Amino acid sequence: MRRKTKLIHGGIPFDPHTGAVSVPIYQVSTYKQDDIGVHKGYEYSRTGNPTRHALEQYIADLEEGARGFAFSSGMAAIHAVFSLLSAGDHIILTDDVYGGTYRIVTKVLNRLGIEATFADTTSLEETEKALRPNTKALFVETPTNPLLKVTDIAAAAVWAKSKQLLFIVDNTFSTPYWQTPLALGADIVLHSATKYIGGHSDVVAGLAVVKNDKLGEELHFVQNAIGGVLAPQDSWLLIRGLKTLGLRMEAHEENARAIVAYLSGQPTIQSIHYPGLPNHPQHELAKRQARGFGGIISFDVGSGEKASEVIGKLKYFTLAESLGAVESLISVPARMTHASIPKERRALLGITDGLIRISVGIEDSEDLLEDLEQSLN
Repeated sequence: MRRKTKLIHGGIPFDPHTGAVSVPIYQVSTYKQDDIGVHKGYEYSRTGNPTRHALEQYIADLEEGARGFAFSSGMAAIHAVFSLLSAGDHIILTDDVYGGTYRIVTKVLNRLGIEATFADTTSLEETEKALRPNTKALFVETPTNPLLKVTDIAAAAVWAKSKQLLFIVDNTFSTPYWQTPLALGADIVLHSATKYIGGHSDVVAGLAVVKNDKLGEELHFVQNAIGGVLAPQDSWLLIRGLKTLGLRMEAHEENARAIVAYLSGQPTIQSIHYPGLPNHPQHELAKRQARGFGGIISFDVGSGEKASEVIGKLKYFTLAESLGAVESLISVPARMTHASIPKERRALLGITDGLIRISVGIEDSEDLLEDLEQSLN
């Protein structure tokens, strides 16, 4: 089954009880039991809900995994996965990681006795340097937010397996339409489903998919114990959003390519970060391990003042947190999504005050290009 077909027919494509071609919203908290412990597969909606189950089966199929899990936010999904670890364990994480991931690792997990080291995972040599005797997991975000660095998933998987590490990949930017990390050797895939999977700026959610049943049992225990599950209405919104994921991802990328081509000819732009550029450090790797380059672009205009000036003149780019929606969104990571990262660390990573991130929408590309031109000039 090809990818666009799988987006329509994957998972549980209709309600098994009524034949409805859209799985209903089971807005229910508890379920009648025929006898003590005898039920129809559901007892309590924190443990399992038919609408959420349909979504979880759907994302498991798309990511080519054994079992999927839906959470109330991307951070809830990350927290649940990190809860598979124990006090005294150590994690290696990509250095250029989303600010919320950095925050939970350095401000929450550290209080629970879980240690972390941030490394440039685009280099196996640098990743190896971060290894400790108590290292239990490798967490990779690829492409990264906001500098679009790309880690070799297959190579990292081989290395992680040789060290007996749990290998976790945040696949938010690429989605399963462009990239399937489990097929490349990852153990767990994570998504902020608020972004491309939802795609319409109307739901906050997180997803996780595991490669085998053993991990599935462990993560389901954590999900049920902590309880940060996704509600039925939001689960239904994600199911609906996923139906058009292929069409949207192709449209996002088509517009992104046009904008990158325009920005490349502007002398005031100091740098552009996009895996689709031939001069991107991991361009060939991105071509090899993913089926597309995505719709996120970062570029540096030189200063925070210039960034504010550029953004202030735009008409079709909405200044907002988040990404992956049908409308084009624009942000300054240093003052928004990555403000929780200390300024010195941002400078070390290259997240400057003049760095602008665009989540390219699916508007007419000519309107977006004209808007950028009048703003930059």
